[in-house]
Amino acid sequence: MCGRFSLTASPDEVKALFDYIEMPNFPARYNIVPTQPIATVCRDSGQRRFRLMRWGLIPSWVKDPSSFTLLINARSETAADKPSFRASMRHHRCLVPASGFYEWRRTPEGKQPFWIAPADGGIMAIAGLWNTWSDPDGGDMDTAALLTTQANAAISEIHHRMPVIIKPENFDDWLDTGNVMVKDVVPLMSPIEGDYLTAVPVSDRVNKVANDDADLQVKVAVSEASATSDTSRNSRKAAKTDQLDLF
Repeated sequence: MCGRFSLTASPDEVKALFDYIEMPNFPARYNIVPTQPIATVCRDSGQRRFRLMRWGLIPSWVKDPSSFTLLINARSETAADKPSFRASMRHHRCLVPASGFYEWRRTPEGKQPFWIAPADGGIMAIAGLWNTWSDPDGGDMDTAALLTTQANAAISEIHHRMPVIIKPENFDDWLDTGNVMVKDVVPLMSPIEGDYLTAVPVSDRVNKVANDDADLQVKVAVSEASATSDTSRNSRKAAKTDQLDLF
């Protein structure tokens, strides 16, 4: 799953890539966590729109969010069939701008975090789903989840899942739910090429929600044993059939 990510690009850089009509201003975030507001890009009336949404999708039919599972990720292989995500796959696809994401590898010493980002240092677009939840008093809240897929060969050495990354030339197809059906975007949810991302080990300071600074993405030294441990276990986990796992 993807439980932490970052967006440190400037508002101008993000707008230049996603070409939405708004001119939002937002700070650099190095450690975005579930339930916090996240930047998203949607399509409305034929135009791309910037929206802030709560990370953690709440389907419109949920009566009490406090008793509902926090849906921060959706498995791309099954999202079109799951009741929680089915409507969003058909009608509410979005893009989530990100500078990169964090993932943890199990080692004999514990979980080692990695900062994973585009090799060219640019901004990536994570495929997302969104929905609007209305409370009994009439208030509306836009919420979103990130789509994940099987990890590519490079990322599988760290974790068996990774976010779905949409390339700029496919932005329109992903966002155009009115004309592009779910079956037509299935190929876009394949793992990104192995050389698209780079991964470096980072400090476990990222584990603490309160830490939100550039030092979280500075490479740290790890022992050779930690750097190579559990690769075979991750490979076996990736090969398992885990369709019953929502995330």
